[in-house]
Amino acid sequence: MELYKGRPEDTAGRQEREIRVYDFLDQLGIAYERTDHGHADTMEACNEIDAVLNVLICKNLFLCNRQKTEFYLLMMPGDKAFKTKELPPQIGSARLSFAPEEYMVEYLDIHPGAVSVMGLMNDKENHVRLLIDKDVLDGEYIGCHPCVNTSSLKIRTKDITDIFLKAVHHDMTVVTLTGE
Repeated sequence: MELYKGRPEDTAGRQEREIRVYDFLDQLGIAYERTDHGHADTMEACNEIDAVLNVLICKNLFLCNRQKTEFYLLMMPGDKAFKTKELPPQIGSARLSFAPEEYMVEYLDIHPGAVSVMGLMNDKENHVRLLIDKDVLDGEYIGCHPCVNTSSLKIRTKDITDIFLKAVHHDMTVVTLTGE
């Protein structure tokens, strides 16, 4: 794996959803570094990518309530365990579970294994509420996928919170997860 600045020079063979991410980031003037790799759909697969990007890839979980009427994208450190019971009291929700793939595709235009904050650019009607663990915000950079799991990006956390989220008209709710 190699580290590149910005978008790929040759976009042949890349999915349109990935190219849209690069177009959008470039339009916003957000600098990013990128590496290409094989399918990385587990946190274990992301460890090697972390080393190339020199950043901890975020664990991104797509969750919903029991009725499937409220949807959440949770960003948390990749090395922290997710304990479902910690989250509902902090966001005023009942029990949460992993949301079905069809909602992930419908709202974020992402498939399992490629879930990312970048998908919020596709959620024009704000069906998905963004939750970010405070530890993610403590880092200078965020590692995430560009809506596909064959590339990974390194972006300044401040650019995500101050520029990207405003541009996609999404707020964030900061949560505190202990992983215990």
